[in-house]
Amino acid sequence: MEQNKTHFGFKTVEENKKADLVADVFHSVANNYDIMNDIMSMGMHRIWKQFTFFTAELKTGHKVLDIAGGTGDMTKGFKKIVGDSGEVWHTDINSSMLKVGRDRLLNEGILTPQCLCDAEKLPFPDNYFNAVCVSFGLRNMTHKEIALSEMYRVLKPGGFLMVLEFSKIYKPLAKLYDLYSFKFLPMMGKLIAKDAESYQYLAESIRMHPDQETLKKIMLDVGFAKVKYHNLTLGVTALHKGYKI
Repeated sequence: MEQNKTHFGFKTVEENKKADLVADVFHSVANNYDIMNDIMSMGMHRIWKQFTFFTAELKTGHKVLDIAGGTGDMTKGFKKIVGDSGEVWHTDINSSMLKVGRDRLLNEGILTPQCLCDAEKLPFPDNYFNAVCVSFGLRNMTHKEIALSEMYRVLKPGGFLMVLEFSKIYKPLAKLYDLYSFKFLPMMGKLIAKDAESYQYLAESIRMHPDQETLKKIMLDVGFAKVKYHNLTLGVTALHKGYKI
């Protein structure tokens, strides 16, 4: 039986192989992920994340699901907002990333539940969380519509989803951004992380991710309401937000 195809960066691969290929990338980059984030974004990722926290309508005691939580930046920020009476789940599909995040959070004295799980098959009950966030992870998922439907399912009515992700940059800057992405990033990956190929994939995966309006439509199609987005740094990233009514 012929397998369905999907993209892995610019390559076309069988759908059932993409998750393993993505896993290999993040097993490789996990230990250098934070320093590479600072270098790749020139520190801007910290501002994008702070904007996400600023716009999150969270209160003390709320329940939050951090999907593709990686090294724990978003989990840490959400935990500070919801406090000890709140509940923040730090989750990732990649064991290496989750371990780095777990150790980092523990080193900072943050105790919060963690789970190794697939966003397309979330092990949480319906209508449980006040908020779900996925930052820089949606573009790596094989079936984005299925993952977004799962995020919708676990949200309480009135809850919201935030998707912070690389997006389509302001068109006049596209050529310069391509030069930066396809020349500078793999070079830095080779020098610092000893892995140029993984950062080549990361640059390609950004180009294959839906643009701002397309992602907005996908979110609406799976059931989210009042979906809006904010372009950050001229569209290098965008923060999408939608509600479960």
